[in-house]
Amino acid sequence: MDLRLVSLTLGTLLILVTSGPQPSVGQKVYTNTWAVHITGGEQEANRIARKHGFVNHGKVFGDFYHFRHRRVVKRSLSDHRGAHIRLHTEPQVMWAEQQVVKRRKKRDIYYELTDPKFAQQWYLYNEDHRDLNVKEAWKQGFTGQGVVVSILDDGIEKNHPDLIQNYDPDASYDVNDGDPDPQPRYTQLNDNRYSMRRGSIFVWASGNGGREKDSCNCDGYTNSIYTLSISSSTQNGNVPWYSEACSSTLATTYSSGSLNEKQIVTTDLRQKCTDSHTGTSASAPLAAGIIALALEAKNIGSHLVINKSVDACAGTDNFVSSLEHAQAQLTLSYNRRGNLAIYLISPQGTRSTLLAPRPHDYSSEGFSDWAFMTTHSWDEDPRGEWTLEIENMAGTSDYGTLTQFTLVLYGTASSLSGPSAADSSSCKTYDLNQICTECNPGFYLHNKGCVRDCPAGFTTGTRSIFLPNNEVTSVLRPACQSCDPICLTCSGTSPQNCLSCPPHSHLDPVSGTCLHQNHIHRESPDGGLFQMQGGGSSVKLHPELASRLPATVAVLSCAFIVAAFVAMFGFLQMHTHKQNKPLSAEAGPGSSLLVGFGFNRTAVAYKGIPSVWREDEGNSESENEEFEIRNERTGFIKTQSAL
Repeated sequence: MDLRLVSLTLGTLLILVTSGPQPSVGQKVYTNTWAVHITGGEQEANRIARKHGFVNHGKVFGDFYHFRHRRVVKRSLSDHRGAHIRLHTEPQVMWAEQQVVKRRKKRDIYYELTDPKFAQQWYLYNEDHRDLNVKEAWKQGFTGQGVVVSILDDGIEKNHPDLIQNYDPDASYDVNDGDPDPQPRYTQLNDNRYSMRRGSIFVWASGNGGREKDSCNCDGYTNSIYTLSISSSTQNGNVPWYSEACSSTLATTYSSGSLNEKQIVTTDLRQKCTDSHTGTSASAPLAAGIIALALEAKNIGSHLVINKSVDACAGTDNFVSSLEHAQAQLTLSYNRRGNLAIYLISPQGTRSTLLAPRPHDYSSEGFSDWAFMTTHSWDEDPRGEWTLEIENMAGTSDYGTLTQFTLVLYGTASSLSGPSAADSSSCKTYDLNQICTECNPGFYLHNKGCVRDCPAGFTTGTRSIFLPNNEVTSVLRPACQSCDPICLTCSGTSPQNCLSCPPHSHLDPVSGTCLHQNHIHRESPDGGLFQMQGGGSSVKLHPELASRLPATVAVLSCAFIVAAFVAMFGFLQMHTHKQNKPLSAEAGPGSSLLVGFGFNRTAVAYKGIPSVWREDEGNSESENEEFEIRNERTGFIKTQSAL
């Protein structure tokens, strides 16, 4: 009975495991874990994880953390956009990506193909190694899966048994007849077959007019910068008789040659095969197949990172030591441009958002030599490693190609006037190229000359110099050595020898290195507040006092304003009371106004405004003076009442 129960339990578990959603070939399976890049340290990472329902499993490396969400299923065929978007609402989250299941591939076991004509396909694999070496790629599990090869021609027998399993009608088009069906026209001569023999696939055949001395540079498609021009090589590695010589050709693959050399095996019309395919039209499909293998192996997913190490033209007249503008000139194609985010990170760690996602940009034109400019790295030393990041922030099936990345730096060099200017007259020894190899005493080698003092960004040291007549043994000569890129001035070449730092960085007196401050965090080096004392020295305030300082200042300011108001009000009241004493005896009943402000209550008497205006007669001098005094007091009382 127990054995039956165990069997029933195991059977139920097996059904539950196998009955779940099964991904198709090439489809991603998303997990409930994320890789997240967070600035601010582990404490900040823990806060963000708790806030959005994640569990922080710690650092992977650097500032990258492993998050797991409690309420997201462990396996899913669709990504969880809600949790992903909520993570990106945090300014400290620089990048996040939901992780996918990686499929295991058996790469140590290789099975021979069942193609009966595989032994005749000498260009794929043969013992003398004059082949395309694709067998090694197959052993590693690469078959071109997930890469679409478009055939831009007719004559494709889409129901051929070798093609029907991999034929995609959405990726094929008959450009000759202008319809989506590339099915060949069946004639007695079988002349509509050339594309049937795997045609121009993402590349262009260079042409077969070599016997007539034709040139493929006169072919507009071959000569275009947007195509890969492919020529042919024979089985023995020779140039075939039909090959057209032109400078636009990028590469060659195998094809037919002389009568004693083998040709290409491929599919043919009427669901048959042939072993006599020839010409550059046989070479171009082979190149497309190689590209498909490479694309499946070179697949970067949704995140592309490119690093460039630059010396900012050091040692030349174009040397830039203080950066102003940086440009990333990009040429890339993308099916939906608005899903892209582009970032540029300087050697000092400043991250510039060159392009944020734009949900209403549906263009598929990409960018053509477009220069993205940033000023966020102003006055930094540009020497070191720059990083370009391109990320797909939305679509899971988007695709594109980056074909050009040029980094252009604009700025100034340190002034070399005065004692730091290179002086050829201070050189003692030159090499055969008239470059100074030794300076007179008191001078240092710098910028192909000699200087008395090394300029900013350099420190004194020694350099290995080979003597003109001895290329084996080197000698050390006094020379200026470049500071580490994080330092502005230094006493040595290591990052711990900084004497001063570039803007947006501060010098750590303990480690002797420069700590970068990005555009979000611009406070004092250790987050405290400082107040100046006499002589320019500063004293750090206690954190508790610093936190209460704004409230204290506000209370004292309000108290001062109230005290000043009371003093001024009392003075004016006393002044008014003295002036009104002679008039108080003349004031009749009901001619006084009682004004109170909470401080005191004062009866202020005044005479009323004359009930009759005499337009034809002027008032006497005494009447005018008395009227002005009364009017002034009335205005003053109204002002006090308003207050």
